[in-house]
Amino acid sequence: MSRALVVDDSRAMRMILSKALAEFGFEVVQAANGREAIEIMAREGASIGLVLLDWNMPEISGIEVLEKLRSQSAYNGVRMMMVTTETEIEQMARALEAGADEYVMKPFTREAVEDKLRLIGMLP
Repeated sequence: MSRALVVDDSRAMRMILSKALAEFGFEVVQAANGREAIEIMAREGASIGLVLLDWNMPEISGIEVLEKLRSQSAYNGVRMMMVTTETEIEQMARALEAGADEYVMKPFTREAVEDKLRLIGMLP
């Protein structure tokens, strides 16, 4: 079973994404902000294959988490997807340039997340 980390300061959004990922067969770990995400990845990163990141969070933003993790070769094999309300094309381009494998805009459907996970090779 693949493990996924859902990072969002909204408890409701973490629950929605976690439920969908669990239905797709993932074991899910959650973080309420970027600092927690970095701590979890430092502790458990070798076992986590997918990270879903919100952009706007307190303490450390999702884009900062993305940049920090992508700067470390230990996380080269981890798929990272932004799931955010940021809808500007410039923000999407910035995230992809920073190393995001995919980008999902909120609000989203379960099917949209499923399609993106297929695109990045996390679902058959």
